[in-house]
Amino acid sequence: MDKILIKGLKLFAYHGVNPEEKENGQNFIFDIELSVNMNKACHSDRVEDTVSYAKVVKTVRRVFTSEKYDLLEKCAQVVSDAVFEEYPDVFKIELKLKKPEAPVSAEFEYMGVHITRNRS
Repeated sequence: MDKILIKGLKLFAYHGVNPEEKENGQNFIFDIELSVNMNKACHSDRVEDTVSYAKVVKTVRRVFTSEKYDLLEKCAQVVSDAVFEEYPDVFKIELKLKKPEAPVSAEFEYMGVHITRNRS
């Protein structure tokens, strides 16, 4: 299975259940794996024959920062839906959404969600 990897994508946004999260915002980190068939691109060496990770990053940034959501689960689903809608060659997405600055009274690396979605 061929995969395009986007690891450690840091975006600033205004998501969370607490009012101060929606007012002040915070950093979020994405790890994304896109399953695609890269056979054509491997032979042609043309970006048109694959899914451009630069374009995917633009999509993720646009969708993730355009609204304010309470839950990471909702954020992850909205991003996954947009990737499937805009990139028909993606047949599976694995997405980790990390919240390293979550307002939790404990020492931790991050809080987050991990979802896997397949194109229907």
